[in-house]
Amino acid sequence: LISDTGMIANDIPSITTGLRGLSYVEVEVTGPNRDLHSGLYGGAVANPINILAKMVASLHDENNHITIPGFYDKVVDLTAEERAAMAKAPFNLEAYKEALDIEEVYGETSYSTNERNSIRPTLDVNGIWGGYTGEGAKTVIPSKASAKISMRLVPDQDWHEITDLFTNHFKKIAPAGVRVKVTPHHGGESYVTPIDSIGYQAASKAYETTFGKVPVPKRNGGSIPIVALFEKELGTKSILMGFGLDSNAIHSPNEHFGVWNFLKGIETIPYFYKYYSEMSRKG
Repeated sequence: LISDTGMIANDIPSITTGLRGLSYVEVEVTGPNRDLHSGLYGGAVANPINILAKMVASLHDENNHITIPGFYDKVVDLTAEERAAMAKAPFNLEAYKEALDIEEVYGETSYSTNERNSIRPTLDVNGIWGGYTGEGAKTVIPSKASAKISMRLVPDQDWHEITDLFTNHFKKIAPAGVRVKVTPHHGGESYVTPIDSIGYQAASKAYETTFGKVPVPKRNGGSIPIVALFEKELGTKSILMGFGLDSNAIHSPNEHFGVWNFLKGIETIPYFYKYYSEMSRKG
């Protein structure tokens, strides 16, 4: 049992039935051996920031499809029936946009927002830097530019293989005049929990006992690498019972967790152990 996920809403309990995998890398583009005066050298020497921006932009096409050769080769697509079932999960697109203060959602063509952030692989720049960023002006062509990039993965993508595909492709698309370094940081595999298992049924009954309604099965777009490792090393599945909300501002300033949710977790989880014990003896 792992409690590191969330629910759709306080009045809509849900159980996480899947997690995406992760490949996390850092890239560095190096040009001249020092920062240069942009008036004296601009237009004659490759600018690592300009080059890095172009390289990163090229990683998606006009349909927001990732352009790395082989990236999608092992992706297991959901069936039409599975996508239809997923579409039944409660989701308010207008409320989603309002909460994020955005006018429109964005992502891979032909997929819904819920699909884009849970069952489809993604590639995102998490940070990018280089050159002068202090107060005032300093007109330089930087010696280096860097970025941190995360790729969320789905069954059956292997994070080691994806890291290699990214590394080879990123180096290949670098133009003459710069050197590229790719540093893999960490990663992990995706994970899926079967909803017909005793563990899931016990968790579902526990939520129903304390919330008064059957929880909705829901894929989660985040990654918890240890979950797949537990299955590999221990030969057992994990149950993901979380009580957080999207509004908890995860990975943002003022990240928080509601007291009500904390107490609801304390109330619900003992029922899971009770029902799991009872169902295991029967099964």
